[in-house]
Amino acid sequence: MRHLLLILLCALPLAACGGPRQPPPWMRASEKPRDENYHGGNAAILLKYDANHDGTVTRDELIKGLKAEFAAHDTRHNGCLDAEQAAEINQARVDADQSTATPVVDWNQDGCIDYTEFSAAPYSLFDQLDADHDGKLTPKELQRAGAKPREDGAQDQQEQDRQQDEPRGRRRRGEGPPPEVGPAGGAP
Repeated sequence: MRHLLLILLCALPLAACGGPRQPPPWMRASEKPRDENYHGGNAAILLKYDANHDGTVTRDELIKGLKAEFAAHDTRHNGCLDAEQAAEINQARVDADQSTATPVVDWNQDGCIDYTEFSAAPYSLFDQLDADHDGKLTPKELQRAGAKPREDGAQDQQEQDRQQDEPRGRRRRGEGPPPEVGPAGGAP
């Protein structure tokens, strides 16, 4: 009787493990994959400097926005953010952006985060994303970095510029039917 009870006690946990195996939650067909760029990816860092909200971030907008942001954090007006101020900024960034937050770091370890250190990451990111080096990040360049497309149906700024520069009534190369050619290469 003791042996039977011992066998049953050993078999019970094994029986509980023998059911159909479920895949982990992220692999189940009913689970929608998580959007890793739900905060906007790297582009979200720069989109907040789009002062005129046209979807294009220019270098001038970035510079003005960063200088204003640094001045707002520099409450002592000495051009220097200390460790306490940096901790507040970093916590606010983590709260807002979670895993995509870019911390403010005292790179040269002098106890002072100046404007150069404060603005290094956004400037570097801007330069990396500005594929055509024209000093502005178009919506297309920002989308490559994870920005969500604009939902108001706005066209890419470069497309708008191209349409304004293009003379009316003329077709561009490769558009429309070929022109009819008469005898000896002249028009009909």
